[in-house]
Amino acid sequence: MDIYFSRHVKRQMKWREIEEGEIKDTVLYPEKVENSIKDRKNAFKHIGSKWLKVTFKQESDNIVIITAIDKNK
Repeated sequence: MDIYFSRHVKRQMKWREIEEGEIKDTVLYPEKVENSIKDRKNAFKHIGSKWLKVTFKQESDNIVIITAIDKNK
């Protein structure tokens, strides 16, 4: 399974100082998953002092990361 990062999320990662590995860890091993709009899902995970929310969409054997937001506890 391949994971692709949209241009939008790449900008968010830079602005919010979120690592690629943190996003992959959140999507692959989430603490919580919620359905979102347009067949998307939101994955949540605590990483250090951050509560990370990653919005993604599964397309056949691929995962496309759309957005990523971190919030302090």
